[in-house]
Amino acid sequence: MKLAIVTAYPPSKVTLNEYAYHLVKSFRQHQNVTELILLTDTTPDQADIEFSELGCRVTIKQCWTFNSYTNIFSVMKAVRQSKPDTVLFNLQFMKFGDKKIPAALGLLLPFLCKLKNIPTIALLHNILEQVDLGSAGFTNNKILQRTYNLIGNFLTRCILAADKVAVTIPVYVDILKEKYKAKNVTLIPHGTFEIPKEPTYSIKEGPIKIMTFGKFGTYKKVEIMIEAVEIVRKRTNKNLEIVIAGTDNPNVPGYLKSVQQKYREVPQLTFTGYVEEKDVATIFEESAMVVFPYTSTTGSSGVLHQAGSYGKAVVMPDLGDLSILVKEEGYRGEFFSPTDVQSLANAIEKIAIDPEYQMALGKANYNAATAYPMSKITQMYLNEFKTIQMEKIKITKSKKTIKTAPQHHIVN
Repeated sequence: MKLAIVTAYPPSKVTLNEYAYHLVKSFRQHQNVTELILLTDTTPDQADIEFSELGCRVTIKQCWTFNSYTNIFSVMKAVRQSKPDTVLFNLQFMKFGDKKIPAALGLLLPFLCKLKNIPTIALLHNILEQVDLGSAGFTNNKILQRTYNLIGNFLTRCILAADKVAVTIPVYVDILKEKYKAKNVTLIPHGTFEIPKEPTYSIKEGPIKIMTFGKFGTYKKVEIMIEAVEIVRKRTNKNLEIVIAGTDNPNVPGYLKSVQQKYREVPQLTFTGYVEEKDVATIFEESAMVVFPYTSTTGSSGVLHQAGSYGKAVVMPDLGDLSILVKEEGYRGEFFSPTDVQSLANAIEKIAIDPEYQMALGKANYNAATAYPMSKITQMYLNEFKTIQMEKIKITKSKKTIKTAPQHHIVN
């Protein structure tokens, strides 16, 4: 199989680039995949494809740019030139831009591939029906929210034109089937990027590192976490370190710098900046717990799966997709009210003062993470592609049979 994947890819800063890295790494190990063609926003000479494992050939074609109005033409041209057997789109609603028109145009691509009769799966990481447009940083204007929802409904129908639409959370399947009467939606879990050998869960000496990881500034705000840890410090006298790993959300440039300035007097507060793939393991392994200071969610959380794979306790807001994911996949953690500093402080304190509880949460999360390694997830995609190809062969044969069937004329 010659598989094309339309996606952002490291070192791109566009959303879902890390997910693509691990998809590619896993797809390369499947014998059925003979070549991977990455249709990316990343230049071929920069793309991180130096994997240590043997695997199939990987070709990079830089054919789209964030917020470009011409992506729809350049991507389709690249698909046409590559002549893949199948195409996988790694999507969320702001994948191709944070400006309305480029973002919308990019989401028409699965529909155009369908028109060209190219076998296509669209992996949709979020659906608009489950996004709080105000909290997620889109708009608080009610009229604009209704407009976004109408446009979102249209774009969702375009994405549903793909042969298959894969979503990562069961409730997404239910919504798409009920609202859009879709019959081509399937559940393929997010999966866990790396499955390290089971950790010891031992409590490390030194400060208790409380870490958060991501792109911050819209619905991910770190102020509440910093203030919560300060409360816990005063109440418990524990040696706590705050680690903020990651960068600004592209929509909010300068956010973390302003936070760093605001809290410059807070001791043991570390901002790591962008974390390269080779350093991700160290960031997680050194942490005692991972906090999700979110006011909204926009899909399944890659960070939660990473935290689980390293056997870490987690502190999560009790809302939306995170709550669903915990129930569906077996993750455990302490919950807090999304905008309540005191509630977050209580959740952090409960883990910080009880090493045995911290270890128990870590073990549960490791078990949940190891249930869905990326090798299993990519095999599910290959199974779907095989089904799509078989259906297309049947349809082609059926058309040929009808064409060549003998014609019976009635003679009066």
